[in-house]
Amino acid sequence: MKRLIIAVAVFTSAWCGQGVANAAVDPTPTTSTTVAPSLTTIAEVNLAVPKNSGIGRRIVYSNRQLRVWVINGSDEVIRTFLVSGMRGQPLKGSYFVKNQSVSSFSQELEGVKFRFMTRFAIGRNGGNIGFHEIPTKNGVPLQTEAELGTYLGSGCLRSSTQDAKFVYDWAKPGTKVVVVP
Repeated sequence: MKRLIIAVAVFTSAWCGQGVANAAVDPTPTTSTTVAPSLTTIAEVNLAVPKNSGIGRRIVYSNRQLRVWVINGSDEVIRTFLVSGMRGQPLKGSYFVKNQSVSSFSQELEGVKFRFMTRFAIGRNGGNIGFHEIPTKNGVPLQTEAELGTYLGSGCLRSSTQDAKFVYDWAKPGTKVVVVP
């Protein structure tokens, strides 16, 4: 069982950093605001891959934990991160990456765009579900990175730009994606 000790930081609304895991390492905000997080506590987080999520090279997504694991051919976790998605979607099961695009847009929500889309499922309304960065509407992010790990969205799995690009580069059509509760 793998465990990771992370520093939990308190963010002000002006902070738009790289995420909690990086805050203690590089507290440089990505915006022009110079407000830095203040360290408050150390937490132990269980990052074990969910049971019954397959073997071999794959991506595992837990809908309850809103967490993704990227696993290499030796069954080693090479990356794990929080995402935002929709409760119960996509349905539990095994999928395969169908296709990818560097930039994409919502067919349902006018003006909503996102990058690094890796599609692997079809949602209950017939639209594609995939991994992508936090979407923007008319250039404004629909959520912050601090809100990753919450149920936001209409089916896709939103992540930081860095994590979305990692999945986009690592997973190619045919890569297995396992969704667990």
